Amino acid sequence: MTAGGSKPAPLLCWKWKWPWDPQTHSPDPNPCGKLDAPWLFKSLQTLASLAQNLILLHPPAAASSSLGASASPTRREDPAGSLSREEQGEAEHRALALALASGKEATVLEFYSPKCRLCNSLLDLVLRLEARNSDWVSFVFADAENEMWLPELLHYDIKYVPCFVLLDKHGRALAKTGVPTSRLHVIAGLSHLLKLKQPQKNNEKKFP
Repeated sequence: MTAGGSKPAPLLCWKWKWPWDPQTHSPDPNPCGKLDAPWLFKSLQTLASLAQNLILLHPPAAASSSLGASASPTRREDPAGSLSREEQGEAEHRALALALASGKEATVLEFYSPKCRLCNSLLDLVLRLEARNSDWVSFVFADAENEMWLPELLHYDIKYVPCFVLLDKHGRALAKTGVPTSRLHVIAGLSHLLKLKQPQKNNEKKFP
């Protein structure tokens, strides 16, 4: 939230701070911090190789979803939450590996909380967006309350949900949505995020 007379919250964060950055000597007033390529994706070839092995080992499961294999089954196919936290985290990480190995132009990683009403209200919209743009972008869900996502939470400096992080086809982080002040604010930020990598031929594909 912003105080009276201050600038409105940004729709997108172009950079964010790493907690252990030795060059950081003073608090950064920008809530987005400093951008750098996350260590998790610097070995993308290894990640892609693991994902390809998963596809070879389990081809029917990987290609079964009509909306794409990238998004977490815990939100799509397991709304009752029957999976354990460990199973959920593993499924979401597999989804991220598959998305990055797909060769698509971009991947959107959404950090959410099962207890967040705003996050839950955006689920149908996110699924429709992926269905409309499945030829160039994948959406992956990451439960911010699951400790298995702690490395990513620290690296992306995720302090609020929902938060959408845009990755290019090489796994490099480009931007993330700003502090959510309302549902419309989040949707506007997500729209701007997608336009950063949306191919020209798909410009006519708008939000549902």
